[in-house]
Amino acid sequence: MTCLETSFLIDLFRGKEKVNKLMDELNKHEEQLTVAAPTIMELWSGALLAIHSEREKAKINELLQFTDVLTLDEKSAKIAAEIEYDLEQKGQIIQLEDIQIAAIAKAHGEQLITRDEHFARIPGLRVLKY
Repeated sequence: MTCLETSFLIDLFRGKEKVNKLMDELNKHEEQLTVAAPTIMELWSGALLAIHSEREKAKINELLQFTDVLTLDEKSAKIAAEIEYDLEQKGQIIQLEDIQIAAIAKAHGEQLITRDEHFARIPGLRVLKY
C-alpha cells in the first residue's frame, strides 16, 4: 500500500509530468492508494485560499473517491509523539502535520510518496522520494 503525501498530490493536481507517470505506474500495478487525514487538511486549507477555490475543492473530492483515508488513531498518535521527540532531540523538528502524516503511514506499514526531503529523517518510515 502507498500513502500519497501532500507535495505529491499538489504536483499531481498541477499536472507535473513526472508525477503523472508515477501515478500511472501505481495504477498499472493496482497499488492500493491512501491519504493521511492531515494531508486532506493541508490540501483543503490551500483550496480555501485559492482563487478558484471551488475547482480546487472539487479536485480533492475527486481524489477521495479512489483513495482510502487513514486517520490519526491511538497507535499513530503515539508514533507521532515518538517521532516528534526524536526529531526535537536531534534539533531537526518538522511541521506537526508532516509528523502526523509520517506516523500514520508508519503505523499502517505504508510507503510514503513525497518530494519533501525531511521525511527521510524519520527512522523506519519507508519513503519513495521523486
